[in-house]
Amino acid sequence: MLRRWIGRSLFAKIYLTVLACLAAVAIVSGAYWGRAVDDQRMNWRERRDLFIEQMLPAGDSLDLSRDIVRRFGRALNADIAVYGADGKLLVSAGRPVPLPHDFAESDEDVETEDSHVYKKLSDGRVLAARFDPPWRMPKGGPIGYFLLIAGIVALAAYPVVRNLTRRLVALRKGVDKFGAGELVARVPVEGSDEIAAVATSFNQAADRIEGLVGAHRSLLANASHELRAPLTRLRMAVELDSPVRSTTMNEEVQENLQEIDTLVDEILLASRLDHIGKLERSETVDLMALVAEECARHGVEVAGQATEVKGDPRLLTRVVRNLVLNAKRHGRPPVEVVVAPAGNLACIAVSDHGDGLPKGEEARVFEPFYRPSGRSEAAGGWGLGLALVKQIAELHGGGVRYAPLDGGGARFVVYLPLVKASARSK
Repeated sequence: MLRRWIGRSLFAKIYLTVLACLAAVAIVSGAYWGRAVDDQRMNWRERRDLFIEQMLPAGDSLDLSRDIVRRFGRALNADIAVYGADGKLLVSAGRPVPLPHDFAESDEDVETEDSHVYKKLSDGRVLAARFDPPWRMPKGGPIGYFLLIAGIVALAAYPVVRNLTRRLVALRKGVDKFGAGELVARVPVEGSDEIAAVATSFNQAADRIEGLVGAHRSLLANASHELRAPLTRLRMAVELDSPVRSTTMNEEVQENLQEIDTLVDEILLASRLDHIGKLERSETVDLMALVAEECARHGVEVAGQATEVKGDPRLLTRVVRNLVLNAKRHGRPPVEVVVAPAGNLACIAVSDHGDGLPKGEEARVFEPFYRPSGRSEAAGGWGLGLALVKQIAELHGGGVRYAPLDGGGARFVVYLPLVKASARSK
């Protein structure tokens, strides 16, 4: 059960890893410190014994020894007593330090855990002292000390790790909701660290996906509505079919079929461009020649000068075609097309002399199946023509804008990056 919880809980993995690392550091540090203290203790013992031998040499008078012992005690803040070979107290400083009963029979110096030292001098005298070494060992030893630190760090790390994993759990729940189809699901962004960056990236991706799905739903809904009108007209033409079909009816059937074909083609192109998100083909294009060739098919004259851009000729031809057909269908003649450079950009301006757009709807005109205010639902929208123009222009690194004419009418301007002279020479 515990292993399953650890295996499934990121909090448990991180927290136990922290504790394990702290325990390892405590053990290694404790062992190292213990060895260092042992070395210091040996060094201190050797220097202490040498100091005692030098301070209390054999043959000193009792008064001199008494004076030295008192100074020694004050300097080390210690309790010191010197006994004769017979065990009788000779001199002392500080509190009494009794001599163990069995020490006279021992041939070795004694140092107890409670900082008592018993040392035999060369002339048979015995020094008994009670003082602390120049270090102080913590209770429980070095390992206990470091384990205490590890425990404190563990308590301090708990809320940090808990907060970290809580945010990851919230992120996972948001992803699960989004994956289950709840496209409006978002995750909270807290702080400015890597988890916050992941949450921000997820929310941005979710916004993008929600927008794409919404756009596709809107596209399908509007496309079904736009297809309904020509299909209804075709149905009526079939129902009114007679052995002698008029030329006008045949032309209407062909026109409706062409409208359906164009709409289906635009839907497929818009979906493909959304899917690939980049140009499949890019080459240097003489924009003036391309525009002039397409405008000639529609009986529209072109003015301007030669400019070169980098892009897909088929998509750029579609841009010109959609702008010209939009001007002829929704505006009034004359339709004017101008190609000219403007700084680092090449511009294609298509103007007509119709009524233009209602004020305040200049940005909406590039929405798929845009329908101007006051236009009946039965009349349908403007299709995907201008939406495709905007999509293709942006794929080429440019854009499109609408500008009303002063004397009435509309002008659409597509701007694309010019080919630099250095790139043209290559």
